[in-house]
Amino acid sequence: MNILNQYACLLLDYCLAIQNGEKLYVASTTLAEPLVREVYREATKRGAHIEINLTLPGASKIFYDHANEDQLLYVNPISKLIFETFDAYLHIRAPHNLREDQNIDKEKLRTKGEAGRIINDIYSKRTADGSMRRCLCQYPTQASAQEAGMSLEEYEDFVYTACKLDKPDPIAAWKALGRDQQKIVDHLNQAGEVRYVNEKTDISFSVKDRIWINSDGKANMPSGEVFTGPVEETVNGTIHFDFPSIFRGHEIKGITLEVKDGVVIKWNAEVGAAFLDDIFATEGANMFGEVAIGTNYNIQKATKNILFDEKIGGSVHMAIGQSYIQTGGKNNSQIHWDMIANMRNGGKIFTDGKLIYENGLFLGELSMG
Repeated sequence: MNILNQYACLLLDYCLAIQNGEKLYVASTTLAEPLVREVYREATKRGAHIEINLTLPGASKIFYDHANEDQLLYVNPISKLIFETFDAYLHIRAPHNLREDQNIDKEKLRTKGEAGRIINDIYSKRTADGSMRRCLCQYPTQASAQEAGMSLEEYEDFVYTACKLDKPDPIAAWKALGRDQQKIVDHLNQAGEVRYVNEKTDISFSVKDRIWINSDGKANMPSGEVFTGPVEETVNGTIHFDFPSIFRGHEIKGITLEVKDGVVIKWNAEVGAAFLDDIFATEGANMFGEVAIGTNYNIQKATKNILFDEKIGGSVHMAIGQSYIQTGGKNNSQIHWDMIANMRNGGKIFTDGKLIYENGLFLGELSMG
């Protein structure tokens, strides 16, 4: 079994639990053809009905450069049918160019985003109630490797190690992580207030009656995080996000947010501050949809890829914008942007005033591994 076949089996058997007769939708780019071929092979062996959509390089830029208003407002009935009726959805990230979308017209993006809400709402509801299983994963490409500051071979090793494909039994390794995280989730689901503190951060929020999720490699591969939606109006304080990120083709570094009664009232960034102005002009983007703690200690280096960076063991993140329905969060927005803070050098987490985490590690009975 080669590494891509092993990857495909992990995605189908552990992440999506594909069964005979189920309908599977796979979306990626043409660069991911080697992995998609293995997914197709193994899904067919398992009796699944598989549909594949591979986008071309530059397709997004071409569309937004030339689309008229009617095209921007068009809702693809095939996509709508897929998200209404398919059992599982696999999205394989395989970018040709991570900066392709940075100069797209902002108003066109907003128009298309508003039109796409009908499909996004279907997707959000079905993934929340479990009627459609989904998984987001990564196929290593040159663009992602360059952004991470690695050779393609180094980046391949990074991706496969983060997914525990270096282990003799990757599924057993993910189940072990899930058991460790369940202890943490059980504790957090009894908590009222959570507070994140480090040298540049002191922010608190209520999670009373919200649901913490054990993200153990099923909805995302790799995963390794616990998350929920904060009670929106209770978020107060200041948080600094150390790790850089790329959002809509823009790189932003050193973001600091000041929050009062759930609303971001002041923002700044060492790089990309003007882009933040545009983002916070979007409805719902000035409130938080997610708070989380990264627990994948196989990931220690930021690569400007949120799928990996938000899972860094010894980090926390908060997302402005859209909430996940399954957490009980209520914020609505076209935006969902995860921003990540390093907690490995003096960072602390408190629940109801009790210290449970320090220097990137859970303490006592919540300790992992």
